[in-house]
Amino acid sequence: MRVNEQVLDRLERVIETLQENSIKMGQMLAVHDEKLDKQDRIDAVLFEKIESVHREVNRQSSEIKAGCERDIRKVDERLRTIEKKMWTIAGSIAIISFVVSPVGQKIIRPLLTQSTETSMMLEVRPLMSELY
Repeated sequence: MRVNEQVLDRLERVIETLQENSIKMGQMLAVHDEKLDKQDRIDAVLFEKIESVHREVNRQSSEIKAGCERDIRKVDERLRTIEKKMWTIAGSIAIISFVVSPVGQKIIRPLLTQSTETSMMLEVRPLMSELY
């Protein structure tokens, strides 16, 4: 019987140790589960912050893009205005250069003298008709 009692004592100690280990394992699992839940909440907050930063960056990049496009349109408009003025000035200089040049003088002088003679003739005719 003594062997049976020793075996039973030993089995009881093993069972108690297993129960203690089971309790400790349950506590450890509870702690790990709590840590996992806490980490999930932290992850959710971090992902929300990342998403918020992403939205803000997209919004600001859209504003910057719109501003750049507006500035490009303004510069383009100014360049077009300057280009028009440049061509107007170049055309004016070309015309003045032609008129002042010897070739231009040969062409323009007869036109101016004929129109002066014609206008003088128009003024003289009425006077002559009054005389006759």
